[in-house]
Amino acid sequence: MGVPKTVDNDLDATDYTFGFDTAVQIATEAIDRLRTTGESHHRCMIAEVMGRHVGWIALHAGMAAGAHAILIPEQKVSIEQITEWVQEAHDRGRAPLIVVAEGFVPDHMEAPHSERGLDTFGRPRLGGIADQLAPEIEARTGIETRATILGHIQRGGVPSAFDRVLATRLGMAAIDSVVEGRWGTMVALKGTDIEHVGFEAALGKLKTVPQNRYDEAAVLFG
Repeated sequence: MGVPKTVDNDLDATDYTFGFDTAVQIATEAIDRLRTTGESHHRCMIAEVMGRHVGWIALHAGMAAGAHAILIPEQKVSIEQITEWVQEAHDRGRAPLIVVAEGFVPDHMEAPHSERGLDTFGRPRLGGIADQLAPEIEARTGIETRATILGHIQRGGVPSAFDRVLATRLGMAAIDSVVEGRWGTMVALKGTDIEHVGFEAALGKLKTVPQNRYDEAAVLFG
């Protein structure tokens, strides 16, 4: 019996995973603070959030915080395009704000940035793409640029109200499923209903950010 717990919201069989809303809320609050310090010092601020393979946290937190660019693993973007967005925001009197997922790969790189060895699953520990982008943006635009990696702060703290309700509903459904002997299934949120899906469907496909969702956010870039 499974429940969809991951901050990445990358399980295709459920509309939302619990932990995601809390991570977005924490990231948004942190990015809001970075925005104000960027404005007071006339700097470009880059906030790096979690997201190895998918950019749901970056997309939602970036939109909520009014980012001038959102960079996610699903989208290849050139450094020229990034600096163009930064310059456009700066020319309008704004303090440019970029939100980047840790797994973002600029079009001049072949793999996500990693200098920290392997994790417990044998995968490269990601983190630091913001530190790579900051000096490049500053060199190309002349705008002082600072990077902040939010890291594990996104996984901690008190759950949001949405996550508390969702986890409670999923937990109740999971208990009922055990009583009913529904082994080999995961409880999932579909619309407003809790449904059961087989493990193959639950784990078989990664839920990535679709093109139309990114295009929707990109209208606000620059």
